[in-house]
Amino acid sequence: MNANDLFAQVDQADAVAFLQSLVQINSVNPPGAERAVAEAIQKRLQDSGLHMEMDLVTEDRANLLISLYGKPSEKAVRDQGKTLVFSGHFDTVPVGGVEWTYPPFAGQRVGDRIYGRGTTDMKSGVAAMIIAMECLAKSGISLPGNLLFAGTVGEEVDCLGAKEVVKKGQIDHASAIVVSEPTANQVIVAHKGALWLEVTMYGKTAHGSMPDHGINAIQAIHRFIAELNAYRLEHEPHAILGGSTLNIGMIRGGVSPNVVPDQCSVTLDIRTVPGQSHERILEDIGRLAQKASLAASYQLKILNDMSYVDTPSDDPFIRTAMKVAGMAEDAAPRGVNYYTDASIYQPNLNGIPVLIYGPGEPSMAHQPDEWVEVEKYLDSIRYYIALALAYLSEEKSS
Repeated sequence: MNANDLFAQVDQADAVAFLQSLVQINSVNPPGAERAVAEAIQKRLQDSGLHMEMDLVTEDRANLLISLYGKPSEKAVRDQGKTLVFSGHFDTVPVGGVEWTYPPFAGQRVGDRIYGRGTTDMKSGVAAMIIAMECLAKSGISLPGNLLFAGTVGEEVDCLGAKEVVKKGQIDHASAIVVSEPTANQVIVAHKGALWLEVTMYGKTAHGSMPDHGINAIQAIHRFIAELNAYRLEHEPHAILGGSTLNIGMIRGGVSPNVVPDQCSVTLDIRTVPGQSHERILEDIGRLAQKASLAASYQLKILNDMSYVDTPSDDPFIRTAMKVAGMAEDAAPRGVNYYTDASIYQPNLNGIPVLIYGPGEPSMAHQPDEWVEVEKYLDSIRYYIALALAYLSEEKSS
C-alpha cells in the first residue's frame, strides 16, 4: 500500500474540521494552558489503536507522546529499528492589539483558507501529523521502524516542553526528527540560533535640576548602544542561513522628567549561525557593557538561549525527505531565521538529522488574520504519510 492509497482514506472534510477544533482552543502563551489541546487530540485518537502518554509539565500544561507501535516509554518499543519523531508545539503567541477581520479563535474557513491564531504557527502542522499517524494506524500496515509524535508546551517562549522531553529521555532513541513549523511545504534543513539578552545599567537617583548629583543610567545605556553600533558579530556566513544579526528590541528606564534615572535596561535579539559561539558573544557584550558603564554598574541577563540547527543536505534522511517532496537530486534545501524545538533536540541528541516541513505560511506567523491554505494543509498530511513509509521502510544503518 502506497501513500496515495492511504491518503485516499482520509476524510478531507473531517481533517479540516479537526484543525478548526484545535484553533478554537485558546492556548496563548503565556499562560499556555496547552493541556486542553493534548486532551482534544487524545479524545480524537482514543479508538485509533495509537498508544498515548500524557506528561503533565504543570497542572494546565501537558506534553503528549503518541506511538504507532507500543507505548512510547516501553523499552521494547525503543529498541526496535529506526524511530522517526514527528514534533509540534501546542501553544501560540498572543492575538495582539490589532483588530482581526475574522475571530482569532473561530477557525473560520473563507475560500481556500482557514483563519485563526495558530493556523500557520503551528496547529495545522500538528493536526496534519496527527491525521497522518491516525491513517497509518488504521491501515494496519507493519513497518520495521516506529513513528512517534512529541507534542510540546511552551515553544513560543522558552521551549519548556522540549526541555522536559530531553530531560526525561523520552526521544533519546530517535533516529530522525520532523518539525512541522511553517515552511509552506518546503524542505528546510537549518535555522538560526537565538540569544536574547537584557543589559541593565544601575546609576544613582537625584533631582532633575541637579543632574551632577546623580549617575544617569539612561546615559550609560546610550553609551552602551553606541558601543553596540560599532560592534561586529564575528562569523563566517553560512551557505544556507547567511549572516548573523543583532536587533535592539526594547529600552526601559526613568520614572519622571525631573528625576535622574537610576536604572535603565535594553534587550537584544541576536540570531546566530553555525560556527558562532554564544559564550564568546556573551563575553563580548559583557565587555562592551563594562566599558560603557563608567561610574554606573551593570547586569547582563540571558533571557533566551537557543542553538542553531543544521543538518547536511546529503544526510540520508534529508535525501529521502527531498525525494518524497519530488525535489531533484541536485536541488538545494533551504533554511529559516526562526528557531524551533529542534534547538533543544539536535544539540542534546548527538546532532540528530532534523527536517523542518509544515503547511503554514511563514510570513503569516504571529500576524493578525493568520491563515493557512487548505490545500497545503491536506498536502502535508500526504507528505507525512509518504515520508514515514519511505524512511521507516529503509534499513537501519549501523
